[in-house]
Amino acid sequence: MSEIRIGQGYDVHAFTDGSAITLGGVSIPHSRAFLAHSDGDVLIHALCDALLGALALGDIGQHFPDTDAAYKNANSRDLLKQVVKLVHQQGYRLLNLDSTLVAQSPKMAGHIPKMCENLAADCQVLSSQVSVKATTTERLGFEGREEGISAQVIVLLKKL
Repeated sequence: MSEIRIGQGYDVHAFTDGSAITLGGVSIPHSRAFLAHSDGDVLIHALCDALLGALALGDIGQHFPDTDAAYKNANSRDLLKQVVKLVHQQGYRLLNLDSTLVAQSPKMAGHIPKMCENLAADCQVLSSQVSVKATTTERLGFEGREEGISAQVIVLLKKL
């Protein structure tokens, strides 16, 4: 019988001065940027935490600490590829991932297909195994006040 693992990830980044944000490896023009040690891609960071958590391998901060200059301005897609390699080394493969971006702005709909394509490529799965959704908070909370963006991700892994 194959072993199934479920992982959940969550990440938040505040905004700072800037003109673009990166989500799912897609640069999106915006009136702000993420305040972060790396590129601040909350979607990929939450995905990394979900993958690592499913296998009880810690979290993204343990593997890529923000105190390490090597990860300053890191491309989160590179970090994700390293996490996927760890998952494969443990004998697991991703069956599917479901994610939700929570942001008042910018509008995400036009960028979601490319995010799915990027995540599928980096996780070595089909785009049909990747779901990215976006919602607002109806102007409630820090996301609604446009102070930052959060992401939630759930993954299902199968031992091969």
